[in-house]
Formats: sequence, structure tokens, C-alpha cells
Amino acid sequence: RLSLKGIIINDKNEVLVVKEADRDFWDVPGGGMDHGETIKDALAREMYEEVSLSGDFEYQIIAIEDPAYLESANILQVRLIFHITPVTMEFAPGVDGDEIGFVSIASLKDSSAWSESLIYKYASIVVKDV
Repeated sequence: RLSLKGIIINDKNEVLVVKEADRDFWDVPGGGMDHGETIKDALAREMYEEVSLSGDFEYQIIAIEDPAYLESANILQVRLIFHITPVTMEFAPGVDGDEIGFVSIASLKDSSAWSESLIYKYASIVVKDV
């Protein structure tokens, strides 16, 4: 299964993060690609579901992770990480996002949460001097 994740950086070099339902850690918005979707369609759907992104955006792949086994779903997953540049920077929690916000990239550097340390890793690709 392919999982698409989006790194969105604001003009203060902060990264957009989301807490999904029943989770107590930050992640970047994104999720699984559905059969028949294009990459842009899947990114648009996931960004809308989690952070209410509407409107057009540009995207560029910045990383591909090795496959990982997800025991909870009994699947192998490959995560594709994209830098997303929306036309408008207006966000709100979506149907799959309980809480959203922009956080300092540097504040995630030493996080003990696996997803937060990955946010730092990938956001640092986009913003060089964190």
C-alpha cells in the first residue's frame, strides 16, 4: 500500500502538523492512496480530509521510505513524502484531523515520538537551515 504524506511550510518556516482521531502525537497530513487515484488526486483528498486544504497546490516528492510491515493492518506500506505548496495557506481541522497547527521544525528534532522525529527529518530537506 502507498501512503502519501505532505510537508507544508509557512512563511515562518514552520511545518503544518495534525493529530488524527485517537492519536496523541503529531504527524504530517496524509494517508493511503486509493485504487485508481492519481498522486495529485490522492494528495488533494488526504489534505482535504485532514487539514481542509481546498484549492490548487504544487507538489514535489522529497523522499521515499523503504517498505515497512504494519501489523495492525497486516500490510506492507511504502510512504512517499512530498513538499506541498498550496495556492492559499488556509487550514482547519478536517474530518480526519482532531487538531492542527504550525510548529517550529527545530522543536521536533529531539522528540521521542517516532512520527515527530520524521517530520523534523523531512521538513529539514525543505528548509535547509533549521
